[in-house]
Amino acid sequence: MRIAVMGMGGVGGVFGAKLARAYAGKGEHEIVFLARGDQLGAIRRDGLTLAAADGTFTTRPDLATDRPAEAGKLDLVLFCVKGYSLDEAADRLKSAAQEKSVVIPLLNGVDIADRLRAILPGSDVLEGLVYVSAFVEAPAKIKQVSLAHQIVFGPRDGNAEPYRPIEALLKKAGINATLTDQPLVPLWTKYIFICPSAGLTALQKKTFGEIMENPNSRAFLKGLMEEVEAIARAKGVALPANIVEESIAKVAGFPPATKTSLQLDFEKGNPTEIELFNGYIVRAGKELGIPTPLNEKVYKGLTG
Repeated sequence: MRIAVMGMGGVGGVFGAKLARAYAGKGEHEIVFLARGDQLGAIRRDGLTLAAADGTFTTRPDLATDRPAEAGKLDLVLFCVKGYSLDEAADRLKSAAQEKSVVIPLLNGVDIADRLRAILPGSDVLEGLVYVSAFVEAPAKIKQVSLAHQIVFGPRDGNAEPYRPIEALLKKAGINATLTDQPLVPLWTKYIFICPSAGLTALQKKTFGEIMENPNSRAFLKGLMEEVEAIARAKGVALPANIVEESIAKVAGFPPATKTSLQLDFEKGNPTEIELFNGYIVRAGKELGIPTPLNEKVYKGLTG
């Protein structure tokens, strides 16, 4: 298989490094890194270095390029760009995504696969989500903060078995990969935690600990989650009955000083994924006739 990782930030860097270490240059699978700018130049010059709790290693892909067409037709793509770069990156991918190319999105949001299908109508776009904490320390140098990581993916139609070989090749590369026939449940389970907490921490400029210790902020967080739950159930997603309580407990389980990545991006004046989070819930609520006043308050507060 010809396997590409599109977007070589923290997420793409972790999984790209593992895939290249396992397969690049060995003939079984071809590994392509689709990167840009300083990151691409450093990978070409020095290789990609991943520093994790279980060790540090440097590896090289079979090809590193900023032109997907140079890679030829791709069999599998791990799509790891930020949400605000999705449309532009997917448009560039058209030149290499063939009919039946399997695309697994590994970024935040619950409408990602739908958006990719609209741009890549001939490709086999699955639902996907990722759990990993990693960032770019310097060009071509990725720091994985905790050893735990996971990719969860699967088709929306429930017919998961044809994708077992992909699960197997990911696992062979040392990636904790789980194929599921009900991908929308874990996708929304993550989203109901991350969307409200990201928006609220950015709006109130508070850490997880400060949110949880303030009764008003905690009640606000719970209300945001209840609105997300209402959207999910209206879309037919079979979330657990106690999903809000479980999600609140997740926030409480983090170190008190935790800040969300969206909050950090706002603090730095960087582009953010607010449209994937509270913006999406506001729009979906209007389409479904479900009130989302708390998410609207966060969205308007962060976008002006």
